[in-house]
Parts: sequence; C-alpha cells; structure tokens
Amino acid sequence: MKTNKYQKRFYRDWVKSKDLVKTRICVRQTDLEILTDRPIDKKNLSRRLMLYRSDIENYITRDEKFLTSLRPLSVEANAPLIVKEMARQAKIAGVGPMAAVAGAIAGFLGRDIFRMGCKDVIIENGGDIYLRATKPRYVNIYAGNSKLSGKIALKIEPQETPLGVCTSSGSVGHSFSLGNADSVVILARNVALADAVATASANMVKSKEDFKKAVIFASSIRNVRGVLIILGSSIIFWGRIRLSALKR
Repeated sequence: MKTNKYQKRFYRDWVKSKDLVKTRICVRQTDLEILTDRPIDKKNLSRRLMLYRSDIENYITRDEKFLTSLRPLSVEANAPLIVKEMARQAKIAGVGPMAAVAGAIAGFLGRDIFRMGCKDVIIENGGDIYLRATKPRYVNIYAGNSKLSGKIALKIEPQETPLGVCTSSGSVGHSFSLGNADSVVILARNVALADAVATASANMVKSKEDFKKAVIFASSIRNVRGVLIILGSSIIFWGRIRLSALKR
C-alpha cells in the first residue's frame, strides 16, 4: 500500500561514486541528492530551487487544476518557463502537468549546475534523475519487493548524456499511479518528458500482459531512448537499455 508519509530513500546508500562530490538540498517536499565533479554553491542552488518551486506554487494559486488534473492542460502565455515545460511534456505523454514536476526541477537545476562549470552532474529527485557524464555511469534499479530489485543497473555512456532517467511505480512510493508495476524506467533527453512518460506507461501496467502495450506506447514517443518495466519477476525492455549487475 502506498503512503503519503515520507519514505527514507535508502537506495541512495547504493551510490558509491568516489570521484564525485555529494550535496543534499531540501526545500519543503523537494529532497535532492546532487553529485558533481567539483564543489557547488549550495546556497545559490537552494535559491534556484526555491525560485522554481515558487514559480510552480504561485501558478497553482492562479489555476488549481494545474495541481490536480490527470489530463494535459493548457497554461497561460505568461506562465513561468518551468510551468510551460511541465505542461508541454505532460501533453506529449497524455498526463497531467504535475506528472512532470520532479523531472522538470531536476532538469532545470541540472542545466544551472552545468552552466556553473561542472562537467559531471547527477541530480536524483525521488527516482527521477538528470545525468550528465564524462565517463560511463551506472543507475541502480529499485523495484520494491520484486526479486530483481537491487540486482540490476543501467549502464549509461557519456555520449548519451545529458539524459533523463525517470522511474514510476504502482507499488513503491507515494506518487499516484493507476498501475501495479514495481518499476517503469524511461530514458529520454528531456527529464520532464521522461518523468511524464514514465507515469503514463506505469499507469498502463496492471499485469505482465500489459507490458507490450506500455512499451509500444513509450517507444512511439519521439525522443524516448529506452524503456524498462519490472513487475514481480518479469522484465521487459526496449531501446538503448544496457543492463549490468548492481554497482555498489
């Protein structure tokens, strides 16, 4: 059963990138783990995060449907850039704009950090990841009670980045899902798009008989690079998915 209570992100303990500097930033419900090749200005980045959150929260006060809608919405012409980004990518996936919020925040901050001079940037925001790398990196897969959880990882080559690696689940976490999948992972250049498509794809998976339908849907969307779905002991994947044993 899902819960609205905070769930400790123990999977972060799996991260063993000794060549990167780890920074944690929390602003209200947003809890980020950031890995970079050089130290970053935490106060400046916290201000950027607060700005993006304020843009979203203030827009919600103008249009409450932006928070609750499960379907795409049009936004005002003068809406903040991050609000427009969420609406645009959610429309492509056929879901409500808040389905893209974690990916949008990770993507916007990731670009900010890159402009600050970092060449390697990894931002994890509740299972949604912005990744920019100068060498191969591994993203470990958590899939709840599945036997495959904590056993496999995705290998990401540097030429594939910047990349969004976003996960949705019907059995893990507090985010709303209509499906039962233990893990649906989407790779896309745009992190907000990856987040929205992960939500839409996970909504489709009630049983392993739905795997093909969800893969066909996700793979039909332009700029989606890969799909991986886990339900129990069953797994299916498509596209630029390179599996490896868990890296610790």
